[in-house]
Amino acid sequence: MRELLDFLVRNSKWFVFLIFLLLSAALLFRSNPYQHHVYLTSANAVTAGVYGISNNVYSYFSLREINSDLNERNAELQSQVMSLQQQLRKISDRIDSDTVIDMEAAQYTFVVAHVINNSIARRYNFITINKGSADGIRPEMGVIDQNGVVGAVNVVGEHSARVISVLNPNFHVSCKIRNSEHFGSLSWDGEDPRVAILEDLPRHSQVQPGDTIVTTGFSSLFPPDIEVGYVMAPPEGERLQSSSLKVRLATDFTTLSTVQVVVNTMLKEVKEIEAADPGPDK
Repeated sequence: MRELLDFLVRNSKWFVFLIFLLLSAALLFRSNPYQHHVYLTSANAVTAGVYGISNNVYSYFSLREINSDLNERNAELQSQVMSLQQQLRKISDRIDSDTVIDMEAAQYTFVVAHVINNSIARRYNFITINKGSADGIRPEMGVIDQNGVVGAVNVVGEHSARVISVLNPNFHVSCKIRNSEHFGSLSWDGEDPRVAILEDLPRHSQVQPGDTIVTTGFSSLFPPDIEVGYVMAPPEGERLQSSSLKVRLATDFTTLSTVQVVVNTMLKEVKEIEAADPGPDK
C-alpha cells in the first residue's frame, strides 16, 4: 500500500496533467460544433473499423460451417442430377413404346464426409474420413469430391473409414473419353500425384489433348460420367498414343478436405446377381 502511495506521489504531476487534459478535451468537443463534429466522425470511423474486424473474425470461423452446408447442398443436387439422368436414359430407351414410365428412386445418393488424414507422398496412399458404419458407409463405396474421383472405401469403423486413394497402384477405375464409347482402365504409376495413366484404350480411338476422361459406370463404385481428369499433351516430338494416355487428375489431392461417399442403392442386388451360380459351362 505504501509503495502505491509513493508511486502516486511521485507521478502526481502527470496525473494532474492527464485530468486537466481530459477536462479540456471534453469542454472543447462539447462547446464547439466543429470539434464536436470531428469527434463524432472519428468515433464512428473507429467503431466501424472495430465492427469490421469483428465481422471478419466471425466470418472466418464460420467458414467451416458454411462450407459443410454447401457440400451438403451439393450432394443433394448431385443426387438429383443422377436421378434425372437415369430418367432421361429410360425415356430414351422407351421413346417408341407406349409403356408408362415409373418414376423410381435415385440409384445413387451421397454422404458428405471430411478428410481427417491424407497421404500423397507414399507409394500406397490412403485417406481417412470422419464417417463410418453408423453413417451408412460400407466397403466398396466410391468416393468423389466436387472435382472428380477420389478413391474407394476399403476399411470401415463405426465413426470413420479408410479410403484407397486414386494415388495407390491397387486402385483401378473403368474410364472412357467423354462422348465416346472407347474405354480403358485408369491407375496411378506411383510417380506424379497430379497424373494417372489410362491404359487399354483401342488403338483406333480418336483422342486429343484436353479431352475429358470420365467414369463408365460399369462398376458399382461410381455413377457414369463422373470426371476423372484430362488427357495431357505428349512431350514435344512424341505422338499421342491412344493405348496409354497420361491423364491430369481433376482432383487436387494436396488440398483435399471434403468428399462425398457414393451410396449405390442397388449395390446389394447387383452383388447378389453377380455372385449367382452361372451353372455348368456349355
